[in-house]
Amino acid sequence: MAPEGSGGGGGRCSKSETDTSFLGFRPTSVDPALRRRRRGPRNKKRGWRRLAQEPLGLEVDQFLEDVRLQERTSGGLVSEAPDEKLFFVDTGSKRKELDKKRTRSQKRSLLLKKPLRVDLILENTSKVPAPKDVLAHQIPNARKLKRKEQLWEKLAKQGELPRDVRRAQARLLNPPETKAKPGPQDTVERPFYDLWAKDNPLEQPLAGQDTFFLEQTKKKGVKTLLLAAHEVELQRQKEAEKLERQLALPASEQPATQESAFQEMCQGLLEESDGEEEPGEGPDTVPEAGGKQTEGAETSPTPVRLAAMEKKTEQQRRREKAAQKMRVQQAQERAARLRHQELFRLRGIKAQVARRLAELARRREQRRVRRLAEADRPRRLGRLKYQAPDMDVQLSSELADSLRTLKPEGNILRDRFKSFQKRNMIEPRERAKFKRKYKVKLVEKRAFREIQL
Repeated sequence: MAPEGSGGGGGRCSKSETDTSFLGFRPTSVDPALRRRRRGPRNKKRGWRRLAQEPLGLEVDQFLEDVRLQERTSGGLVSEAPDEKLFFVDTGSKRKELDKKRTRSQKRSLLLKKPLRVDLILENTSKVPAPKDVLAHQIPNARKLKRKEQLWEKLAKQGELPRDVRRAQARLLNPPETKAKPGPQDTVERPFYDLWAKDNPLEQPLAGQDTFFLEQTKKKGVKTLLLAAHEVELQRQKEAEKLERQLALPASEQPATQESAFQEMCQGLLEESDGEEEPGEGPDTVPEAGGKQTEGAETSPTPVRLAAMEKKTEQQRRREKAAQKMRVQQAQERAARLRHQELFRLRGIKAQVARRLAELARRREQRRVRRLAEADRPRRLGRLKYQAPDMDVQLSSELADSLRTLKPEGNILRDRFKSFQKRNMIEPRERAKFKRKYKVKLVEKRAFREIQL
């Protein structure tokens, strides 16, 4: 029975039975036309979605959306609006004739009463209120300010006032004295001083403060470019003088002349003659008395006396052993006595350790300061050492009378290149020197030779 095997449950039917009006063979089969569709609960979100997807739900949504659109655009339903708002009567030429009969004052009064078309277009006719901007009504630290106001209200009842109010009242009671502007007579009475001197009165209030802080706060002027260039030239002159002193000959030595150089070169090259003999070296010279003894001593050397190896007795060995034991015992006692004496030197040892620790701390601080000072200095990145460029400065005699004829100093590209080297971004370099690897061969062309002939 195929129909019975195809049916799985008692009250369920196959898809073919649902689509057709064929009644099944089972006793529990029901006509599909009479079968009611199972519906879920409508108070759940799933039920809302199902109702919204049905035709009736779609029609309701479209109607409500149309109502909301009319309320936003026209200020209400169009079906409820009056005819005067929807339509207007075209009077034609009668209105134009009426306008011609009116005077200028009447037209002006009507224009003042009648709103402009632009204002009517821009007028908000929507009944839907604009959404409230929550951020526009918020105040930063509103709770803190509210608690502060409540606190000062409480203190005001007790007779206390805020600090700014007390300061304002104090300024009103004791106003500051107004300083009189110096007149021309005060300027004449003021003493003269050197502006560039270190002890001028303008820099006395700034003495002892940080130079970098004063320069950044514009309280102290930066040194001029001419002064910096002068210091650089002085440093170069000192280095040149130091090099000359190192290469100069000592005061005790005399500079070499041509004659002294020739004598040094001839040393050992000239042989002495046979007839020339030094006095005291002739064959008839009688040797000294002591010389004969020396010669005899050299010809007949004295025999070396070998010490006889004698065997030590038992008594000598006991004495040596006892002496060795005594020396070891004395060394131990001496070491113990020194350790005992170290206890009395404990205060001195502590002071010595403290001095050593202070010295190590001082060296550590010096190394730290040296590292900080060298952090901004250019490092040795290659075989060449960084050389600071020359300062672009002109003397007063070299300056032009007009900015039009002023010659520019320096090169921006070279300046940036040197700045990269100074900040350790690239290694110091030098321009490559061209060196020819082969010998240049000069050839005279035949045509040129013919012209010369």
